[in-house]
Amino acid sequence: MPMKMGWRWYGEGNDPISLADIKQIPGVTSIVWALHHKMPGEIWEEEEIKEVVDQIHSYGFDAEVVESVNVHDDIKIGLDTRDGLIENYKTCIRNLGKYGVKVICYNFMPVFDWTRTDLFHPVGDGSTALFYEKDKIKDDYKSMAEYILNFTEKYNMTFPGWEPERMARLDELFKAYAPVTKDMLWENLKYFLEGVLPALEETGIKMAIHMDDPPWDIFGLPRLMVDEKACDKLLKMVDSPYNCLTLCTGSLNANPNNNCAEIARKHHDRIAFAHIRNIHHFPNGDFSEAAHRDCCGETGIIDVLRALHDSGWEGYIRPDHGRQLWEEGPGVCRPGYGKYDRALGTQYMLGVWDLLDKLDGEKK
Repeated sequence: MPMKMGWRWYGEGNDPISLADIKQIPGVTSIVWALHHKMPGEIWEEEEIKEVVDQIHSYGFDAEVVESVNVHDDIKIGLDTRDGLIENYKTCIRNLGKYGVKVICYNFMPVFDWTRTDLFHPVGDGSTALFYEKDKIKDDYKSMAEYILNFTEKYNMTFPGWEPERMARLDELFKAYAPVTKDMLWENLKYFLEGVLPALEETGIKMAIHMDDPPWDIFGLPRLMVDEKACDKLLKMVDSPYNCLTLCTGSLNANPNNNCAEIARKHHDRIAFAHIRNIHHFPNGDFSEAAHRDCCGETGIIDVLRALHDSGWEGYIRPDHGRQLWEEGPGVCRPGYGKYDRALGTQYMLGVWDLLDKLDGEKK
């Protein structure tokens, strides 16, 4: 079984789920981690990296995937300060390479890393899930940001991409991004990737860009990684085996026109990391995250796994998000990152993969 099953962990004292808990989930071999106290542009020091990697290794997991080393806004905007920040990023890459990291998942979304209007929306069976109500995402970015930040402050829970220090500068950030067109953002992404490429070649680390979530422009901000055509462009733009994708089925399938399995088949050799998440669509354009079982949403989870499996894919994969079950609620777990539904999703994914392995064996 060439693929490696991972689990996103937010670190000691920052995640209610312990490494000891994760150890009891059959099949999980990789911990997907980050230094969440680091702001974009800061250097990840070797001693900080070693402390976390040693802790992960002590439980028998590998620490080969980092999610994320966040990209500074000045790089995305294309300011004169970007060259120094890219040098800092290259130092982070080299430091991570010394401790066995193979993949860095990152995104290039302006201002907001992800957007939802309800973090604990009732699904109908007693569980809750992340929810996107399109009519609430209009011109008032402040009310949406205030909802997220009030939650993080109330429950003392930080979200990657929603750092209070950055969110306090929302007006300033929106003003800085105002002249940035989609074409300019593509050029700035190309400049960044070409800038860090020497460090990637030196260390063997793959940069795997995450799909934009949701995959369309919001609040007048351009989004790039929104569909198959964007994946084609990104991989051709910097045609290196170190320039890769994080295939996030939930982000892509928020637009039901995106065929995640087709993208997986087409670009399997450049997908370094996969997030498997299911989406249930409503006729009016709203969507809710759903259980990983194929029939619980419209993403085509089995088709995606089969496309990766049939291609002989050897990347890292993890259950992405999931419902909050049983006693999980605000203040008890991170929205989308509860223990139980992700564990169920892990077993579902492994069950599908095991069956595909078996069927291949019988053909031989």
